[in-house]
Amino acid sequence: MIVADLHVHTTVSDGTMTLSDARDAARAADLDAVAITDHDAVHPALDVPVTQVDSGDVPTGEEGVEKRNRYWDRGTDGDDELTVIRGIELRADAGFEAIDLLGYAVRETPALGRELDRLGRNRAERGRRIVERVEDCLGVELDLVIDEGVGRPHVARAIADSDADYGYREAFEQLIGDERPCYVPRELPAFDDGVSLLADACEVVSLAHPFRYRDTERALGLCADRDVDAVERQYPYGRPVNEALVERAIDEHALLETGGSDAHDDELGRAGLSPTEYEPLAKRLSRP
Repeated sequence: MIVADLHVHTTVSDGTMTLSDARDAARAADLDAVAITDHDAVHPALDVPVTQVDSGDVPTGEEGVEKRNRYWDRGTDGDDELTVIRGIELRADAGFEAIDLLGYAVRETPALGRELDRLGRNRAERGRRIVERVEDCLGVELDLVIDEGVGRPHVARAIADSDADYGYREAFEQLIGDERPCYVPRELPAFDDGVSLLADACEVVSLAHPFRYRDTERALGLCADRDVDAVERQYPYGRPVNEALVERAIDEHALLETGGSDAHDDELGRAGLSPTEYEPLAKRLSRP
């Protein structure tokens, strides 16, 4: 039974859900907890690291102050409450490969804020360059607003909606995927810098989806960094993976387990943590 989906994207990055939509999707999936982990961005409507809400609204601003005056408050009616964790997915350059890090219970720090601002500007510039290449290559005009939240999924959707003879998947595979003709690389922080930024701002730092990397064992070796607290053990890869590698990393580096669906749509709970798996992480997030 999955009770926590700790890898969810919204329209702040490249997901299709608003924050309210994510709340509804979490309740539809009968989840107790959800983490909003947008790419290189902290959701602006979440103003504390962990928010406890009922099944009605996600309180922001001055609304629901009594529910949001500390990191964790299960209250007396847990069945009607949803824990919303303010998170982030930060991509960093490990030298051999780009690695995704998940940060949970994010607090605002000047250093992280500056880096996210820089990454946002780079995302927008990169988006413009990719769109220009696609339009020159295909002879079409893409209907896409370029801002700091734009990513390749936005471009792929715009290609699929255009007059070009490409679907969403074909756009990635043939045009904008890594090393494809319209690909433009990002200016990523170094891995050590990314981990340090998140360690200073987050209660938990986790290595994301280890079996999505070309060299899984080398990626898992990064968990030896003292500031990496966890590894994403549960993830919908859609193929068999060697779970023993993750189990070994957990044992060797005393890691917490995270897990989530990496949802960019509104289907939550495809992967995540069971009550037993979630409990150690929940206790860590509850620390004052």
